[in-house]
Amino acid sequence: MTTGDLDDAKGILLPREQARHRSLRRLDVGPALAEFADRYWVVRWDLRGRPAFRAEVLSFPCVNVTFERSSTRTGGFVNGVCTTKYVRDLDGEGETFGIRFRPGGFGAFTGCDVGALRDGSAPLTEMLPEAAGLAERVLAEPSDENRVGIVEEFFGGRGGADDSQFALVSRIVTAMERDPELTRVDQVTERFAVPMRTLQRLFRRYVGAGPKWVLCRFRLQDAADLLAHSDPDLAELATDLGYFDQAHFSREFTAQIGMPPREYARRARATGAAAATL
Repeated sequence: MTTGDLDDAKGILLPREQARHRSLRRLDVGPALAEFADRYWVVRWDLRGRPAFRAEVLSFPCVNVTFERSSTRTGGFVNGVCTTKYVRDLDGEGETFGIRFRPGGFGAFTGCDVGALRDGSAPLTEMLPEAAGLAERVLAEPSDENRVGIVEEFFGGRGGADDSQFALVSRIVTAMERDPELTRVDQVTERFAVPMRTLQRLFRRYVGAGPKWVLCRFRLQDAADLLAHSDPDLAELATDLGYFDQAHFSREFTAQIGMPPREYARRARATGAAAATL
């Protein structure tokens, strides 16, 4: 099963604008990784003869393993949680075939210290020496489905034993993402009966970023998604997201997204209107 460009676009900034410059495909994860990863994704672009495009994403709190071929870098990489806006300049022709691990999933599966990868990346073979040659095999295969098979075969049977702490982290992060009523960390510690220091230690070990940041990231993703597709009242939106007032929300949004909420909404709608006329 696959999904396309504008299905589930949360986290993609100005999604309609991005869809005009690159393609996005998602594929289901197989049994070898289903407990630890939630999707494969493929981005391709061909901007030869056209201006470069800056793609921006408000990333999920996840580690991504990518197999890339472009003018800037080629090979396999492990990409840590990005606590700022992720920016990728697309030019010429290129592609990325990626695996998005669930929050905490990469650390639980491999035993690697994901905190050390925060806001950075490392060659796949540096993190997993046994992956030598894997990137070359994946990139040499033209079929996305066959690429999934190669990756699943490599990772099959490599995961560690059942990890109750990862299971707890996974439940907590899922609640943070799906329950808009969760806007403060003390609500999380109360709901899951986890002391604050324990929660912070678990997030440092498994997620690579603190619980307060994860909550804020999910709520800002919610805000950007709403602003890209509708025209909500900003004061009401700020209250719903748990901010003290509209001014606090606007400052945080501007700092993370790079433009005020109203400007982002105008630009997203203008791009959508332009795309509809093509």
